Amino acid sequence: MAEDDLNTPESLLPYDEWTQDALRQVVVSALRHVAAEGLPGGHHFYISFKTAYPGVVIPERLKAQYPDEMTIVLQHQFHGLSVENETLSVGLSFSGIPTTLVIPLAAITSFADPEVRFGLQFHVDVPEPVKVADIPEPQGDDVPARASDGPADVVSLDAFRRRQKD
Repeated sequence: MAEDDLNTPESLLPYDEWTQDALRQVVVSALRHVAAEGLPGGHHFYISFKTAYPGVVIPERLKAQYPDEMTIVLQHQFHGLSVENETLSVGLSFSGIPTTLVIPLAAITSFADPEVRFGLQFHVDVPEPVKVADIPEPQGDDVPARASDGPADVVSLDAFRRRQKD
């Protein structure tokens, strides 16, 4: 460890997070440009992302094949590229099957444009899914009963269901 490392105080500001957010905007700008104008010259993108990240929408067969991380290439055959609401959406074909992928920008682990030797890497933590066993059981009613509260009325929905079938 260098002497400077020992003397540098730990930051109370999240500079690393801010840097990652700013660099993700470079990815957004590149994708939006390509969505509007197409890929110029020999540019093409390699985009890697965490497949288990919340909000990622890919076919189950791809998720089974790539349970942790997947890399897509945007070069010749892609369509419907858009970036909206912190999400990338793009149409690609896998084994001849057209598929639309939805990828939250926060799930992207790397972005590269080999044409110009440009690349970015991002740290991504995949949140653990909430297990049903982890959700505490409700304790009593949310609203305490009042003296004027009588028994609850139960309404049967069968009458409504029959009308819809007719």
